[in-house]
Amino acid sequence: MERPVELNLYGRDYEQELRPLIRAFLPDADFEVNHYEAEEEPMRELCREEPKLLLAANAAFDYSFACILMNDWYRIRVYRGGECVARADADGVDPERKAYRNRVAREIYRVLARETGTTLPWGILTGVRPTKLVYEGLEDGESAESIAARLREEYLVSEEKIATSLQVATRERDILHGMNYREGYSIYIGIPFCPTTCHYCSFTSYPLERFGKLTDAYLDALTKELEYLGTCMPGKKLQTVYIGGGTPTSLSAEQLERLLTAVRTYLPMENCIEYTVEAGRPDSITERKLKVLRDYGVTRISINPQTMQQRTLDLIGRRHTVQQIVDAMHMARELGHDNINMDIIIGLTGECPDDVRDTLAQIARLQPDSLTVHTLARKRAARLTTQKEDYEGMEAQGVTEMLAESIRFCREQEYLPYYLYRQKNMAENLENVGYARFGKEGIYNILIMEEKQTILAAGAGAMSKFVFYDEDRIERVENVKSLTDYIERIDEMIERKKTFFAANEM
Repeated sequence: MERPVELNLYGRDYEQELRPLIRAFLPDADFEVNHYEAEEEPMRELCREEPKLLLAANAAFDYSFACILMNDWYRIRVYRGGECVARADADGVDPERKAYRNRVAREIYRVLARETGTTLPWGILTGVRPTKLVYEGLEDGESAESIAARLREEYLVSEEKIATSLQVATRERDILHGMNYREGYSIYIGIPFCPTTCHYCSFTSYPLERFGKLTDAYLDALTKELEYLGTCMPGKKLQTVYIGGGTPTSLSAEQLERLLTAVRTYLPMENCIEYTVEAGRPDSITERKLKVLRDYGVTRISINPQTMQQRTLDLIGRRHTVQQIVDAMHMARELGHDNINMDIIIGLTGECPDDVRDTLAQIARLQPDSLTVHTLARKRAARLTTQKEDYEGMEAQGVTEMLAESIRFCREQEYLPYYLYRQKNMAENLENVGYARFGKEGIYNILIMEEKQTILAAGAGAMSKFVFYDEDRIERVENVKSLTDYIERIDEMIERKKTFFAANEM
């Protein structure tokens, strides 16, 4: 168990950039961050006497970082157990925020890589959307060679991740250019109910056995919000609709039909090119529900096993069998669903690369149209974290090898990567990648990850995201997360959007 890590920042504030970078090397460490106001000349005077920098050293910490970050110079000291193990001094640094941030991050990265004997595949990139840099470079006419050099030299990204980023961003650009996304918008609809809560999940979701009695009241509120959303963008075309969760098919067939009737009634669907519903958990899927989805024009569904290992399903709280996954896939195909995604998670509790190889082999027999490979991220609110003593000694082994297996599998099965994102505290600092057969990509996934289109959102915990192209600006309007608050305050949720539209010309 790591002792606490201390990060002391004097002057410029880069906590949001440096904290996740340090945590990527030291994932189990507790953090203490201290901010100190600092003026240019007094700090220069302080730095003339090296011993005074040792004021930041504290032997109680596994690592102490002292970062004096001024306008165009910095002094960095790294202490381990009170002993100075690295220092970096620089003057005449480019003061522009991104350039300065990247230079400081590279200094910290090199220290920790040397100290821990490890490297990070994504280098100093710690954000959710590492491919955004690549996409924007391609849009600006930058060559692939120039983008690769920038990722390598400025961000210390590995060759493998550079190649993946270029492949993903190129496919994203081709898809989006073909749909004139600026003239459209999308709608997300959140259904926050699940059969049970998985041990790794921290999404807004409510187990049916405790909250099922609220489903009809929730649909009342949701219908009211959808009725309003259908009036919001009269000059734009609704291009994609995504119903996610939670598990939308945890609703009964009658409730699901009621929801899809509201979509058909209140939303302008005539220009919609993709209509997705996460069928999700196989224990929530029935023949009747699949027929409802087909009859109401849903074009894409997900059936998400996460793993095909029964012992893992039992351990992580998914109360269904591997056979139910197989049966749901066959049933969906027989009813005419021709664009089916499957999700898996690598790094699940107790698994090893052989488990992932077996899961992939079973998925090959089912032949989904797309496969999304998630790397386990330890969420603070998830049971895996809050009750971690229950899972002690059961950590996954060889997650990087698992990812390599998934890449090999998708290449052999002719699935192409088309979107990519990352989360905090991901196993071995890896990523989530969506793969699809050509023409079966999830367009909504690209739009949400690359933040290229306004997405109106309905439901508890849903967040609308407004894109202003001319101003290079994104604004957000959130709904409350609480299920009961959403039901009781639906008029307020609608009013929040009305207020935003009144203040902003879309």
